[in-house]
Amino acid sequence: MSLITPLRDERTIVLQLRDAISALIEERGLKPGDQLPTEAELTRKFQISRPALREALKLLEQDGAIYVKHGKGRFVSAAAALQVERPITCFESVTDMMHKSGYRSTNKVVSISEEVASEEVQAALRLSPGARVIRLERLRMQREEVLVYCLDYIPRSVASDRLYDIDWSGSLLDLLERHDMRPRMSAAVAASVMLPHDVSERNDLHDFGPAFLITETAFTPTGVPVVFAKDYHRGSRFSFSFIRK
Repeated sequence: MSLITPLRDERTIVLQLRDAISALIEERGLKPGDQLPTEAELTRKFQISRPALREALKLLEQDGAIYVKHGKGRFVSAAAALQVERPITCFESVTDMMHKSGYRSTNKVVSISEEVASEEVQAALRLSPGARVIRLERLRMQREEVLVYCLDYIPRSVASDRLYDIDWSGSLLDLLERHDMRPRMSAAVAASVMLPHDVSERNDLHDFGPAFLITETAFTPTGVPVVFAKDYHRGSRFSFSFIRK
């Protein structure tokens, strides 16, 4: 098995190798306390350099998936065996998240505009004062029920097309991929809130109830911020899982 093959995603070799080793642990049915193959075995299997392998193993150790016994090797930890159905740490589009949650969702574009970035958006996207952004407001729906209210900001420089020539109803991440700017990771903050009053009024969402708000900035593999998003999930319809360690 070689990682030096054309891959559609743009993650670094180290990240791909980390995931490949995780998959290997699962494929071999390694249990907590079982020893990982040696560095020599892994470099031969994945046809990868020793420095890249050590970086990947370091990431797995930081994630708590493996641990080191000095002089003995690396071993699978209990955390590697824990599976969560809806990990809050999973970075994916809201469209994909809803499909995986069992919803056959539709997207309704409420508004699309170009404006000068506010101080909050400017800071999140590392923009210069006066820089312009695309503001995208959408409702994610299951039949007639609104499940997620989404507000996204994208640097205007990312897409040179006229706003109304772009189909904004699908996955924003897929759209950005067509401009070679697909994000692969994000920094996020989660909070329990109510929908902003003006949003409830304009969209007749008085029954939305408590929302689980995820505010995040999404980055390309090279660290360029390309989306600042605020996604309000209907609290009665979604739950997320996480591992504590």
